[in-house]
Amino acid sequence: MKAHIYVGTCGFSRSRRLVFSNLDAVEIQQTFYDPPPPDRLARLRREAPDGFTFTVKAWMLVTHRYNKMLWKRLHRKVPGDRSKYGFFQDTGEVWWAWSKTLEAAKALRARIIVLQSPASFRPTMENIKRIERFLSRAPREGMDLAWEPRGEWWDLREELARMSRVYEVIIVGDFLRGRVTPCVVGKAYARLHGLGGKEVNYRYKYTNNDLAMLKDIVNNIDCSEIYIMFNNIYSYDDALRFKSLLEKHDTQ
Repeated sequence: MKAHIYVGTCGFSRSRRLVFSNLDAVEIQQTFYDPPPPDRLARLRREAPDGFTFTVKAWMLVTHRYNKMLWKRLHRKVPGDRSKYGFFQDTGEVWWAWSKTLEAAKALRARIIVLQSPASFRPTMENIKRIERFLSRAPREGMDLAWEPRGEWWDLREELARMSRVYEVIIVGDFLRGRVTPCVVGKAYARLHGLGGKEVNYRYKYTNNDLAMLKDIVNNIDCSEIYIMFNNIYSYDDALRFKSLLEKHDTQ
């Protein structure tokens, strides 16, 4: 079965006109810092052409512990105890933040909600229970969940594959860093953060050889849908080059 491959960027690194005209998808980043009003996101959905795909990054209040610098990005007061936000805690605060993430995703008619956990969310027994409880209970409103674990989680490939299968969650990886798990829910999702750094290297520009390697990786993934989302400062250019490479391959 030939996969449908969506090539896009994490955020708009060029004008919306260019992105809508030339790429397949955008992962909205504003929803991580503070979800914009649903009516504003609905206007963005109407502005995009038919067939263009949005995914959204879940609000940091679901995934990340209190961080003074991050919380400066908030444009609203949040209820409750700030220590009860983040790390997928089973608290009213986290579930409130999740409801706001869902509102934003529905306004965009997003296909996927991306849960990016920080490297500080290590694979302890307590955190495994937290993420499993969240994945088993979180309302999805017809959307898929995609979880991007960081750091030590990638030493537990079999555990990640098990969680993907049991909780029907897409495990997000940086494919060019070897972070690929078996496709057990029919969809795969890559967030490409550049090469050469420990976790990320946003200033990296992918070479032609990198993109050819990525194409080979993608062609060996047995999924119905594959999302390739570039997350570096050259994201638009690299995504456009990769899409052209795929299209060239299809015409040969």
